[in-house]
Amino acid sequence: MLISELADKVDRHIGPKMLDGEPVSTDLPGLVLLRHRKPTTFECTVYRPIMCLILQGSKETGIGSNMVRFGPGESLIVSHDLPVVSRVTQASASTPYLALVLAIDVGIVRSLYDKIGDADIGEDRLTALNIGDADDALVEALARYFSLLDRPVEAEVLGPLVVREIHFRLLMAPHGGMLRNLLRRDSHASRISRAIERIRRDYRVAMKTNELANEVGMSVSSFHEHFRAVTATTPLQYQKDLRLMEARRLIIEGDHTVSAAAYQVGYESPTQFSREYSRKFGAPPRADMATVA
Repeated sequence: MLISELADKVDRHIGPKMLDGEPVSTDLPGLVLLRHRKPTTFECTVYRPIMCLILQGSKETGIGSNMVRFGPGESLIVSHDLPVVSRVTQASASTPYLALVLAIDVGIVRSLYDKIGDADIGEDRLTALNIGDADDALVEALARYFSLLDRPVEAEVLGPLVVREIHFRLLMAPHGGMLRNLLRRDSHASRISRAIERIRRDYRVAMKTNELANEVGMSVSSFHEHFRAVTATTPLQYQKDLRLMEARRLIIEGDHTVSAAAYQVGYESPTQFSREYSRKFGAPPRADMATVA
């Protein structure tokens, strides 16, 4: 199926009444649809492991200094939980930004180890956020999965098989290197994944990098090297980004003062919090409070 044909089907499925920019959940496990009718400003969010296929328009996303841009027919593969900034760069009322997003199941990825664990696919790219062209086989598999929305019986029987096929094709893709590194539980990529899980779970608690490195079985120097290679940032900055993003959510929802939000996410100094918040988001936290006052 051509990308343009799939874009038309997705646009019709979302329909005219859906709020612009709101992710559209579906009855198919892991599948979300996106549509924007105008470009957006940078937004901060945490990506879980996902793949995103752009059908129309373009987007920019990244973490730290690792920013990537992609457009129709290109797919994004995110292999680890990442606090990212992203924005839609090309969209209009007549030609909206459209994308398919599918959650990546690391369990399915590892279940394919016996099939492709030793395959010679080429040099792996050691980053958790990669862009590449989606080949015809991947696009066709995603189109078949999307088409199951109107066939619930087939979705129940065939859906898991198509999802497994999609994971296989992502693993075989030239930009699927980090996913392939996750095939082995003892790989550096898998150890960094466990460290990220720990940071996300305990992001409010002061963190000692040497203890975290020891917990995942790495030396401190190796841990720092591979953490930066995977996430394009440091463990402490990763934790800081999580704290600031959660604090911003609390402030925007209007239930917390600046100081309360700072303490809630683990800061001991509201002054330091406000300084780092301004550096992260380009405006002090009180500016965000004013938008909901």
